[in-house]
Amino acid sequence: MEKHIDVAIIGGGPGGLNAALVLGRARKSVVVIDERRPRNQVTRQSHGFLSRDGISPSELRRIAMEQMKSYPAVQFVEDTAVTITGTDGDFQITTAQARTFWSKKLLFAVGMKDIPLDIDGLTDVYGISAFICPYCDGWELRDQSLVLIVHGEKAFHLAKSLAGWTNQYTICTNGPDEWTNEQREEIKQHNILTFESVIQRIESNEGVAHSVLLEDGTVIPCTGIFFAPKLATGSDLPQALGCQTTDAGIVIVDEFGKTNVPGIYSAGDVASELHLVVIAASLGAVAGVSINGELLSEVWNSKI
Repeated sequence: MEKHIDVAIIGGGPGGLNAALVLGRARKSVVVIDERRPRNQVTRQSHGFLSRDGISPSELRRIAMEQMKSYPAVQFVEDTAVTITGTDGDFQITTAQARTFWSKKLLFAVGMKDIPLDIDGLTDVYGISAFICPYCDGWELRDQSLVLIVHGEKAFHLAKSLAGWTNQYTICTNGPDEWTNEQREEIKQHNILTFESVIQRIESNEGVAHSVLLEDGTVIPCTGIFFAPKLATGSDLPQALGCQTTDAGIVIVDEFGKTNVPGIYSAGDVASELHLVVIAASLGAVAGVSINGELLSEVWNSKI
């Protein structure tokens, strides 16, 4: 299959879908290539999205796909982009199923993927009573007894963030805390109980955590967990094409979603450290507007 289009969007999460919506309404031909294995597939509800608070990610996607039918220039392909060559105005995308597309512009909305944490029982509670983002799920666990599984600088960020929802939490660093003496003193001043012993397992009942058992025999009762995940970029293609990234794998973009590579944009979780659905979608909208503006300018200038 060979298709020549204006924009190829790699990734069909909120960022990619909102960009496709903006571009489709701007009468641009778009293909969204997505393998349909979202990182948030374990999530039962998404929060913080005006008019869609509490909706499941799968339902949000279903509604988006249904509404997108109004824009026939937007097509969806369930596949994986494996190689991309070319330059601005002439990119060639080849997929795992041997499809080939040519596009003028590229948008990477590939998200991030979890690197599994070696903690027995975490998979059983993830998305039910164990979460990563207080802004997404802090309200549901307000005023409850929580365990934070996190170490290093991230522990301070997570502890400060959760303070608005509950002050009943314990920090398990699951090994050395990796703090300075000053940081340990700061934690102590806030009366936060901490444990460095390795976690043996998380005890739960039908996905609801009730305690964290440490290897030294300590049992920490809880009703919920927040943890810092280990993440990797959802695809290696941005880096392969020369897009600059942070040490955490975030694709570096300007305020319009442009990367350092001409013709290539990025949006969604892969372009921000604020992993909220509404932010991912808004970044997709910004990138869509910017891409459309660039395409229009190129046509305009070609006639001068």
